[in-house]
Amino acid sequence: MTIPSLFDDISTADSGQKRVFALRAAFALIMAFLIAQINLDYVESWFYDLRVATKPYTANSNNIELVYIKPTTVQTHKGLPDARTQEATLQKLLDAGAKAVVYDFAISESPGSDDEKNSWEASIVHNKNVFVATKDTPLKGEEKSLYLADPLEQVRTVPAPKTSDTINFAKDSVTRRMMLSYQGSTMLQVYLASLFNPAVLDLNNVRGNFSFYETVQAYIDFHRPRTFPDTTFDTIADNGADLSKFKDKIVLIGTDLNISESDYIRTPYSKIPSSMTRIEMQANIIDTLIRNSSPIKAPPYVNWILLALVSVLAIQIVLSMRPATGLMILVGTLFGFSVVAFAFFWLFGIWIPMAHPLLAGFLCYYFFIPYRLIIENRRSWEYYQKNKLLSQVEELKTNFISMMSHDLKTPIARIQGMSDVILSDVTPISSQQREAVDTIKHSADDLLKFINAILNYGRIESQGVQLHLQTKDINNVLQEVIRKHEFLAKVKRIQIVSELDPLFPIPMDADLMKQVLSNLVENAIKYSPEDTKIMITSEEKDDFVVIQVTDQGPGIPQDELNNIFMKFFRSKNVKSSPIKGSGLGLYLAKYFTELHRGRIFVESNDGKGSTFTVELPMEQGGLHA
Repeated sequence: MTIPSLFDDISTADSGQKRVFALRAAFALIMAFLIAQINLDYVESWFYDLRVATKPYTANSNNIELVYIKPTTVQTHKGLPDARTQEATLQKLLDAGAKAVVYDFAISESPGSDDEKNSWEASIVHNKNVFVATKDTPLKGEEKSLYLADPLEQVRTVPAPKTSDTINFAKDSVTRRMMLSYQGSTMLQVYLASLFNPAVLDLNNVRGNFSFYETVQAYIDFHRPRTFPDTTFDTIADNGADLSKFKDKIVLIGTDLNISESDYIRTPYSKIPSSMTRIEMQANIIDTLIRNSSPIKAPPYVNWILLALVSVLAIQIVLSMRPATGLMILVGTLFGFSVVAFAFFWLFGIWIPMAHPLLAGFLCYYFFIPYRLIIENRRSWEYYQKNKLLSQVEELKTNFISMMSHDLKTPIARIQGMSDVILSDVTPISSQQREAVDTIKHSADDLLKFINAILNYGRIESQGVQLHLQTKDINNVLQEVIRKHEFLAKVKRIQIVSELDPLFPIPMDADLMKQVLSNLVENAIKYSPEDTKIMITSEEKDDFVVIQVTDQGPGIPQDELNNIFMKFFRSKNVKSSPIKGSGLGLYLAKYFTELHRGRIFVESNDGKGSTFTVELPMEQGGLHA
């Protein structure tokens, strides 16, 4: 037959822990799968907007200028600037060396005669770097719809639409994306950006591009509102602007009249419908493409990995740690994850999903907390039942010990009495008989001491020990104890040396303290070798009476000093000796001393004797005899 080794137990325990962890991981993955089915586009976009809004300032490419037709312009020109004024302003921008001029408003609404409009039309059509943007994106085969109506019928508009999350994604009407192409047709913003960064003409080179239905899109790297320099139209028309600033710039001309909501967008910075103009949105798109800085959204598998990890962590924390500690660790972990997600966006433009992982941490924690409470309540009930049973058993044991001890005292008293009668009888007995009777008497005395210790232990366990305080001189109690043990000391030729300072009487239970001191003196005699000394001293120190009993015995090993006052504990140095003991003496001594609000402790070195010190307070703090 083989005996299982410690390593087998460890292996079994490890295997059990692995099974528990695997089961928890399975639950976590199920939770992760269920949470992943929840549409959190709105929440995820809110976290995205928060990262955009808190992103540190970054400079734009400084290649774009905005020109606004504002209410002041309308007031000056008695309406929208007419075709002749528009053509003159366009010519000024071209003469200033503008790289491209883009009209991003309904130019057909500008007043003027047909001849004036035809002249303006010619200026637009014959200059390849003048564009008219349209919000529409016609289907293939409908390209004719891109041309304006007569008298501007030769002007071909170029799609430069805005996108907003109305039907898809966050459904909050916020513009976060830019459309790069539709059904293979490239949008105007791409061509404009290619004037400074030709690589973006190949949409595969655009950072963060993704396909959505029949479009190629990317996210806009927004700047804060009013980041791009702007000029009012009438300032240019009236020769009040420094035209040199338009040299080699893309000039976007649009309206800021607060009339039509279509001329504005909602941004990650603000959900107000007029938080940013269309041409400022176009500037952000073009600038993103020039710098090729579009944010990159992490692929879906990253969300799955994060979701699974957070779920496993949350469930492991809930089922393995104390609630307060576990909650702190989980909150700290999720906070750290959030900081990392924000840092990746700010530093590298990488959009790490946050909504599902954070929700997983919250749901897994609060979903499994009730389960843990049910388990812990069940365990508490089981512990309560076991504790109740153990208390009953302990009570029965204590009662049994007390009853048996009381019943044993009567026959022991008879044995002691009959021994005394035999020893005091005038009838002579042989030395062998006298030695046998002495042995019987000493054994009865030892047994009576043991029974008394058991009775005291029973009283302690049943909390039946009460102090009966009387004011007495502790030196008198010490001298009585010394006289009682003088014969035992003489048998081993041990000298008891006492140095007792004069002391004031103190309140104490003399019987209990006599047991404490008798135990210390008797132990010193029993465990000291022959022809040695025992020193007993008393003195007043601060507000305490200090009694010390010092012997020259075998001492107590350092690793046992903390256990010496435990019940039923016996030092390994004396277990192998012929000296018998119950292991209750020092336990009772400590209990009785602390009952007096004092303390008892030992100082010892293995092989060099021991010193037991008892400190009793001069006053008992309200306890009365």
